[in-house]
Amino acid sequence: MNPDLDPLATRLYVTIDDLLIDHPEWAPERPTVGISPKLSDAELLTLAVLQALLGFTSEARFIRYAQAHLRPWFPYIPDRPGYNKRLRRAGALLQYLIAHLARACPSWNDDLWLVDSTPVECGRSPETTKRSDLAGWATYGYCASHSRFFWGLRLHLIVTPSGLPVAYALTGAKTDERDTALDMIALDPELHRPGQILMADKGYRRASFEDTLTAAGITLIRPTFGNDKPRPHQRFLRPFRQIIESVNQTLKAQLDLERHGGRTKPGVCARVLQRLLALTAAIWHNETTTQPGPARSLLAYDH
Repeated sequence: MNPDLDPLATRLYVTIDDLLIDHPEWAPERPTVGISPKLSDAELLTLAVLQALLGFTSEARFIRYAQAHLRPWFPYIPDRPGYNKRLRRAGALLQYLIAHLARACPSWNDDLWLVDSTPVECGRSPETTKRSDLAGWATYGYCASHSRFFWGLRLHLIVTPSGLPVAYALTGAKTDERDTALDMIALDPELHRPGQILMADKGYRRASFEDTLTAAGITLIRPTFGNDKPRPHQRFLRPFRQIIESVNQTLKAQLDLERHGGRTKPGVCARVLQRLLALTAAIWHNETTTQPGPARSLLAYDH
């Protein structure tokens, strides 16, 4: 295994294993009688992170690679159907783990957040849009950043300047970004921080949106639009807005977000969470060790 990836995988496995001992209720439900799984939940999620970091979009190819190269670390590696089923059922555990690792990062307490959404394409042919299990949730939408229409979902992210995901949501392509941002903040009591600053693009312009944030003690920084009066702190928009674009690009280019391959709701959710966990785990490892370079850099782990 890559000498940089081995310490991350080892720390992650130990952390997950300890968490499941302290919080057994986080583990996916399984029958009380029967054969105990040969692959533990900690090993399963560590494998999932390795798959995302190493750039395997095909589970079948990753399982072949793991069986050939990762046996010293994982004595038992299931076949692709078993791996796929276990991962789809681990959605809640993935969310618990992302939240735990994010809160263990020093940058979790940063007083600046960046918010944006990015397309998660789920199909292209007209026949797919009619027959897919995702139809109804996935819809047609438009991505202004890339000037293209797509059929699928949107991943909404609130991140710190280090790229650490603070909150996230997966919605239909046409769901309002501003309503989703408010819902993400409202659902987590730990995000109710008076004095917080939220930086957004012009798509988040709406008086009621800004009023709600102001009532919660959150200051919104966004570009001016049309006849808007000059707003404070606008000079900081360009460099910081580039950060969340970089995070989106990391998810898409290095972690293959739009090549997730999910065909059902649990499948898409598990694969998106898998990539968010990989990003969070890398930032957690980089920020809590002496790993050089930016916290959100994955270059040390992708080979």
